[in-house]
Amino acid sequence: MESLALAFSSGWASGINSYLVVLVLGLADRLGSFDEVPDVLARWDVLAVAALMYAFEFVADKIPYVDSAWDVVSTLIRPVVGGAVGVLIAGDSGSISELVGGTVGGGSALAAHSVKTGTRMAVNTVPEPFSNIGLSIGEDVAVLAVVAFAVEHPYAAASIAALLLLAGVVLLWLAWRTVRRGWARFRAWREGRAAARTPTG
Repeated sequence: MESLALAFSSGWASGINSYLVVLVLGLADRLGSFDEVPDVLARWDVLAVAALMYAFEFVADKIPYVDSAWDVVSTLIRPVVGGAVGVLIAGDSGSISELVGGTVGGGSALAAHSVKTGTRMAVNTVPEPFSNIGLSIGEDVAVLAVVAFAVEHPYAAASIAALLLLAGVVLLWLAWRTVRRGWARFRAWREGRAAARTPTG
């Protein structure tokens, strides 16, 4: 069950930033030799690729509209990475099947990725870039904290990840509700101006 909790936490985090998850788990295993972390993630070539891709995503994720384009590309990547990490965790533990581990990791990654993508699209309707940058940094910190915590406290980390996923769904709903209201006001204002310019009689 600890492996299942770790698969869920790493899956949720993979839906936000899959390369950072691989990097944190790999470094944790290399520095601390944790049994729960698959040894393959600690290979230097895996760590190098994860670090390189994380550096790229760190920049792309903080540029309005570029982040949404990157999220579209990552729709195929993040759930696959979450599922693959779940399979590796299950394979190392032997306590759960690889199918269950992959389903939990990939499913939580897909859910978190969907929330992140929708939230970013809503945030990008705001012209200033600071909301985007702040949200991206917050996501990075959350992923780093949850995954690092999950290595030693998988149950508590899984609970935190579930709460963050729920909070993300609520935030996404509020963000899109605000966007819809803003567009409705804008359309009403534009229609009012058009009506005022239309000659009567």
